[in-house]
Amino acid sequence: MAQFRSKPFGVTKNGDKVDEYIISNPGGLEISVLNYGCVIKNLFVPTKTGPVDVVVGHDTLADYEADFNSSGSTCCGAFVGRYANRIENAEFSLSGKTYKLEANNGKNHLHGTFPRKIYDVKMFGDTLLMETESPAGEDGFPGNLKVSVRYILTPDNTLRMDYRVSTDEDTIINLTNHTYFNLDGGGNVLGQKLRIYASNYLEGNNEPCPTGKILPVDGTPMDFRTGKPLGRDLDTGFYQTTMAGGGFDHCYVLDRPRGASQSLCAWASSDKTGISMKMYTTQPGIQLYTGNFLQNCPSPGKGGVPLEKYGGFALETQHFPCSPSHPEFPSTVLRAGKVFRATTTLRFFTGKQCGITLTDENTVRAQSGASLAQLCSFALENSLSGLEFAYGIPGTVGGAVFMNAGAYGGEMKDVLI
Repeated sequence: MAQFRSKPFGVTKNGDKVDEYIISNPGGLEISVLNYGCVIKNLFVPTKTGPVDVVVGHDTLADYEADFNSSGSTCCGAFVGRYANRIENAEFSLSGKTYKLEANNGKNHLHGTFPRKIYDVKMFGDTLLMETESPAGEDGFPGNLKVSVRYILTPDNTLRMDYRVSTDEDTIINLTNHTYFNLDGGGNVLGQKLRIYASNYLEGNNEPCPTGKILPVDGTPMDFRTGKPLGRDLDTGFYQTTMAGGGFDHCYVLDRPRGASQSLCAWASSDKTGISMKMYTTQPGIQLYTGNFLQNCPSPGKGGVPLEKYGGFALETQHFPCSPSHPEFPSTVLRAGKVFRATTTLRFFTGKQCGITLTDENTVRAQSGASLAQLCSFALENSLSGLEFAYGIPGTVGGAVFMNAGAYGGEMKDVLI
């Protein structure tokens, strides 16, 4: 069962007290969360050489406030809404009425006030529950909202984020978590590998807002289907990455199996630390942002070090941006008396116990001397349904088929995912 502790973190400029809640599990995963914006401030993943903090953030509440109240807010680590991502021209129409929103990103509306709200907190079992209300008219949106966010830390080094929102009036809603990941624990993320389970993406204009075209990733730098280093296709001259500031800031249309409650949407890994992260979601899209403008943040990062361009990557599971302007997109309308629910799950692993690491989506690397039992255990713990060694005879454990390599060194190819 998870262990909880809390401590004061500071006082906002408005006089609100902010606390830091630290949750740890027997597997060595530790997360610290603020009741200011539901911010994920730290996320320590255990490795052979010690815990690594894999999220970008700040050291003080003053730094978070300066960041989140700036015109170029990073929203790092925060729970984002009422409408994650952009609403074109900061307005939308619903039931015959047009609503004018705060234009906080050029002429568009971006993300909203949820990152700056104070949340009431309850702790029980493996769960940190944070709740707030959003009155009608906040940011210009209709409807009084009741909002709850649950961060659930399980023994298998999984963090689940559950969102629940109800309204008393028809409105629109789009929620996400805006954590920037850096699985190296520092520096830029260009060498870290990413796979996105999406065959299509939304073409963007120079705002950047979707044009309405859903385009195939095949044959373009937008293709992450088989996994690649984040920096491989940043500087190819492709109009989409050039327009986004020399990187990715695009919504991918996930290849979700029909009827799936959650599906695997992304897989990231670091060769430096051996950390891998699998992400699952119930949402239809995922916005990949490679931190193209993190260097403009007015607040320093952890340890007083300035944030750098490409210093983190965000994987924002969400509905599509500007959906009110595109009726062909999945609807973001929440009707009065109805409840919006969404879940995103992160699972971290390193194979630290026996020197086994998943170096990318397709390759597991084992130190010579690791036993077949350890290799099979690693595969099962990390939901790898099938592994094949270079040579050997087949064996079966838990319904998964493996090839025994004798020396148990070298590489194993995942052939069934």
